[in-house]
Amino acid sequence: MAAGKTPSLGDATRGRILFGGDYNPEQWPEETWREDVRLMKAAGVNSVTLGVFSWAKLEPRQGERDFGWLDRLMDLMHENGIGVVLATPTSSPPPWMGHLHPDTLPVTEDGRTEYWGGRQHFSHSSATYRRYAAAITEDLAARYGGHPALTLWHINNEYCTYDWSDEAAARFRGWLQQRYGTLDALNSAWGTAFWSQGYGDWAEIHTPRNAHYMKNPTQVLDFKRFTSDMLLECYTAERDIVRRVTPHTPVTSNFMPLWVGQDAWRWAEEEDVVSVDLYPDPRDPLGAQQGALVQDMTRSQARGPWMLMEQAAGPVNWRGVNHPKPRGLNRLWSLQAVARGADAVCYFQWRQSRQGAEKFHSGMVSHAGEEGRTYQEVKQLGAELAAISAQVTGSHTANDIAVLHDWHAWWAGAQDGRLSREVDYPDVLRAWHRALWEAHLTTDFAHPEHDLTAYKVVVVPQLYALTDTAIDNLLTYVRQGGTLVSGFLTGVADQDDRVRPGGMDARLRELFGIRTLHEWWPLDAGERAECEGFRGTLWSEEIEQAEDGTTETAYKGGELDGLPAVLRKERAWYLSTLPEPDALRGLLARIAADAGVRPALDALPDQVEAVRRGDLLFLLHHGRESVTVTVPGTHHDLLTGRTVTDEVVLGRYGAAVLRP
Repeated sequence: MAAGKTPSLGDATRGRILFGGDYNPEQWPEETWREDVRLMKAAGVNSVTLGVFSWAKLEPRQGERDFGWLDRLMDLMHENGIGVVLATPTSSPPPWMGHLHPDTLPVTEDGRTEYWGGRQHFSHSSATYRRYAAAITEDLAARYGGHPALTLWHINNEYCTYDWSDEAAARFRGWLQQRYGTLDALNSAWGTAFWSQGYGDWAEIHTPRNAHYMKNPTQVLDFKRFTSDMLLECYTAERDIVRRVTPHTPVTSNFMPLWVGQDAWRWAEEEDVVSVDLYPDPRDPLGAQQGALVQDMTRSQARGPWMLMEQAAGPVNWRGVNHPKPRGLNRLWSLQAVARGADAVCYFQWRQSRQGAEKFHSGMVSHAGEEGRTYQEVKQLGAELAAISAQVTGSHTANDIAVLHDWHAWWAGAQDGRLSREVDYPDVLRAWHRALWEAHLTTDFAHPEHDLTAYKVVVVPQLYALTDTAIDNLLTYVRQGGTLVSGFLTGVADQDDRVRPGGMDARLRELFGIRTLHEWWPLDAGERAECEGFRGTLWSEEIEQAEDGTTETAYKGGELDGLPAVLRKERAWYLSTLPEPDALRGLLARIAADAGVRPALDALPDQVEAVRRGDLLFLLHHGRESVTVTVPGTHHDLLTGRTVTDEVVLGRYGAAVLRP
């Protein structure tokens, strides 16, 4: 790697798709380790993650270190050509820490302490916790920074801890002082004139613990921002330690998909490698679409190849009913991730545990062992990933559609005093992405302040709160020739959750051809708003069209009869309701086609997904019956080694990776 260049996933993959997963050998007798290595090599595993939950093993008592077992494992992996993603163990402190230092334990919203016995039991604001986390990270970096098995650092695991403790409150006050500067500015931003909430001293401010009635929504919004920032401080502190010792080794921490507590746009800027854990429900008929959404979002955060840090080879153990993956589904969903930009396909975990809270969570080697279907399918997948690696890794996807998403808008809109609890932001986001996915239109995700000029169509499912910069960005995008499609409840508030005059920013009203937004009319669960040609769900609005606006679809009957359900002004579209799935898919497909956006392949059969990555065309069949896909021309299928001309037959959960 050139001097001064930031390390990337490519420095870990080295032309291969990383394949493997979390390995927790401390749960097993040491004689099992060589058997594990034999099975790993047979399955094509080239990467394992070590040490994620090993703090009590590495530091059994305060200040002690036991690295001998990890030394032997690092050496064993290197001897067998298996790279190590070495984790800092800081997501699960050992019992002695909470026992000796209760200040390291998080406190809940109602003032209860969360104790050890599970995981993630740390206060992100605790100076004591941070000191111990830094010390174990320093020692790991010093001991293994030069080890030839090391390919990647993995900091902590699934950062997701909230804390309402007194120490968190002190840090919250400091965070607020840095954000606002003065109490007058804070009182203005929080609207504390309402309900006699004005603050006269910083010491009066606490974390938003349980209140008698609804809490101040902007205080809650800032607390969510603060929590994401405090967790990010924990990450960057450990990252900086390992980076000083190993500046050429990339660093990551795994996101949970679309998790509410973490501004992943900001976090991604601090990571060398963006990674995610992905667990769609195999019984969910839209499981593949959920996977595609998370993959598209993660690729967009990474701005290129990304790492699937965790998935399940079979069932998980935390749903009400935990179903296994049917034969072939693990392979299909893994290839879907590769098609959408993953250069690493990994699992939690390698060997299914016999004890502990996750003993019924699957592993690459299940309780059935080497002869079990799970391992045999993993072995097949490993061989196929090895076959396509050289022509896949490092390649990018280019898409003409961007879906806008912002955690701050989500946080602001999720307040207690909103107009409808039936409107759930993630569900709205999924509905719009589903419409595009089912129309065979692949998408990126983008922040509303990102440069959007590369996209022919920008879709805004819902962004309740928008900064002035974001609004100006959308206006500029349309003025420069882009097509913008927005859903309801967009541009209602500013970054402080202050409702904009008119109930929607005036610039957006002018953009969409809206003269007046008179009233919001939320719909009850199961209620539908009749419109010309379709039915709307969740929401409707009493809108008066401006003279230069065009009503594309009007409401039929009821209070809103004849008023616009879908409104357009030139290339800017506004949907004041959520059309049922078929209608939303048809509308977005038509708008995209008018803007010059085409699917990767025309005339695809139902349940077949076509995705282009670089020069390769991935065909993914999410159904159980064989289908024939028309693919004009002659192609080489990297999975089978065969040449195909004009058509490809895909069996149950079948896939093809075609090179022209």
